[in-house]
Amino acid sequence: MRRESSVPRGDWRQRLESLGFGFHTIDGQPYWREDVHYVYEADEVDEIEAATNELHALCLEAVDRVVRTGRYAELGLDDRAATLIERSWWDREPALYGRMDLSYDGNSPPHLLEYNADTPTALFEASVAQWYWLEDVAGDADQFNSIHEALVERWGALPKASHVHFAACYDSAEDALTCDYLIDTCMQAGHRTTALDIEQIGWSGTDFIDLDNAPIERLFKLYPWEWMLAEPFAEHLPQRRLRWFEPAWKMVLSNKAILPLLWEYFPRHPNLLPASRRRADIEGTVVRKPYWGREGAGVVVLGRDETGGPTDEPCIYQAFAPLPVFDGRHALVGSWVVGDCAVGMGMREDVDAITRNTSCFVPHLFR
Repeated sequence: MRRESSVPRGDWRQRLESLGFGFHTIDGQPYWREDVHYVYEADEVDEIEAATNELHALCLEAVDRVVRTGRYAELGLDDRAATLIERSWWDREPALYGRMDLSYDGNSPPHLLEYNADTPTALFEASVAQWYWLEDVAGDADQFNSIHEALVERWGALPKASHVHFAACYDSAEDALTCDYLIDTCMQAGHRTTALDIEQIGWSGTDFIDLDNAPIERLFKLYPWEWMLAEPFAEHLPQRRLRWFEPAWKMVLSNKAILPLLWEYFPRHPNLLPASRRRADIEGTVVRKPYWGREGAGVVVLGRDETGGPTDEPCIYQAFAPLPVFDGRHALVGSWVVGDCAVGMGMREDVDAITRNTSCFVPHLFR
């Protein structure tokens, strides 16, 4: 695993924009970088893939244990959430995708930092943008990236010619691109689609409806479950006709409070880090993470004797696993799961140890 310099394509901005990727630069700073790239050995890619599959299996086992024992309070989930989770889990409602953030340096085993299991973004960059980069600049190389094909295949598991609605906050360029890309994969699987802003979803008295007053039977929502439960329409979420992507059982995995339970259920697993809801349980440097933080929000690294002081939101503590540093940049592996299989990865990097939504996306390859 190494970071190498490369010559950007002369028209890289136009090429990205022709794909629909318009936020390659944020506030004058690069978000997409192709003046550098990451190079892996094939066995390192195999290790990341195997670890991701193993971790996903552990996560599914953890959901089953939580549901069977009712440990929702430890996850900050109330009775309404528990009802939705249990029904979706026992009905075996299928998941679409997720992204595991891993610390990996090519020497130690990959370690799970968190599982973005409900509303992961940076999908288009990993699936499409870096693949076209590879074809343009290193056609003789390979890339851990079968994300697109896996998504089309996953949508293909739905009944033939289904109608799937998609909802997101379309005033966010990142959310809009992610949602529109998933619409494209769904259409390639032969389904009819309708795009909505999340605020355009209505309630008829018996069903959630679209702008044509048609009932919504299948809905992909790029909108967190905990936000939906705080909305005025939350009382209608239990209605049974609607099938959600992602399903409600993803609430168990999409908050950081699952990390202490994973460590409890599978202690000393080589791909897990010690984690607890109490700072005193973990020696040395730790990372404090809010249950529902996203894109690094609220994440704080605390030294051996630091407690971090009081916080207004519930948090967990995880042993600090430093990201590898290349040329002063901390490198994070985002490993993608579609269905139940690892299918690709995307690299993010930052001068800070905490990866945020402005951290750069950098393509990768292996030979």
